Amino acid sequence: MIRLLNHPPSPVQELHAPLFAEKGIRLLVKRDDLLSLSENGGFCGNKWRKMKYNLLEARLRGQNRLLTFGGAFSNHISAVAEAGQSFGFETIGVIRGEAPASPSPTLQQAAARGMHLHYTSRSEFQRKNNPDWIAALLEQYGDCYVLPEGGTNRLALDGCRDMVEEVFEQCAGNLPHYYCVACGTGGTLAGIITGLNNTAKAIGFSVLKGGFMRDAVIQLLLDYGVAPSDNWEIQEQYHFGGYAKTTPELFVFMKTFYREYGIPLDQVYTAKLFYGLFDLIRNGYFAPGSSIMVIHTGGLQGNSKKF
Repeated sequence: MIRLLNHPPSPVQELHAPLFAEKGIRLLVKRDDLLSLSENGGFCGNKWRKMKYNLLEARLRGQNRLLTFGGAFSNHISAVAEAGQSFGFETIGVIRGEAPASPSPTLQQAAARGMHLHYTSRSEFQRKNNPDWIAALLEQYGDCYVLPEGGTNRLALDGCRDMVEEVFEQCAGNLPHYYCVACGTGGTLAGIITGLNNTAKAIGFSVLKGGFMRDAVIQLLLDYGVAPSDNWEIQEQYHFGGYAKTTPELFVFMKTFYREYGIPLDQVYTAKLFYGLFDLIRNGYFAPGSSIMVIHTGGLQGNSKKF
């Protein structure tokens, strides 16, 4: 467990392109995708940040079994399975939808790491925050440390807040004006906001359609005890059809980005983030002289195409 606390900060890498020079933008990438226990990268990035204090809390409570929730392509499911294997926890994943004839690569990887997959209907899955339903699951599987879908809770926000503190040290004297991150549950963005203390603006790029992300982040901040301020926003228009949805255009962007910068992106989260960010830069969203820190949250295990 000591590895969760004693690790070097993930590196910061600057990207260079004619577009950035033309617009007077400095673009930095916080490479949390390199904060990993394995080459597979299932347990890395914001999943490392979110689970760090939760795993320590589970161990402190004497728990040896983790129960959590997610879909067929969930980075969180993959991360919990890998963390369980690495740190000696049994893991149970409650999966949205009936058992498929051919499980996704994510679910195959989770099962290979020892996770028990409990499939449930999509309507039943909506009860994932219902105390009675969770109690029934615990009656079935025994005492467990329960992690919410996406791993987002108060301890997760504490872990994501650590990322901002790292940036303060790494960029002392030249702090970024903006932090940009992909959003699924809003937990990573909320954690970043709690650490900024109005020193910069945070922008979340929602990978889901529906327009509910802002309310979700506000609720997370209120639960954390932070009054929502005006130093953050959500970009809703770069979801490419919704969660785990993609298009040929996005795959072309991923390949081009990797060829130019040598940084792999994932189709569910970070490709949509960088695509949206480049579009905003191209259209003059950021004032000349702006410095932007992009959080690469990992999630590469979910790629259906490798580079």
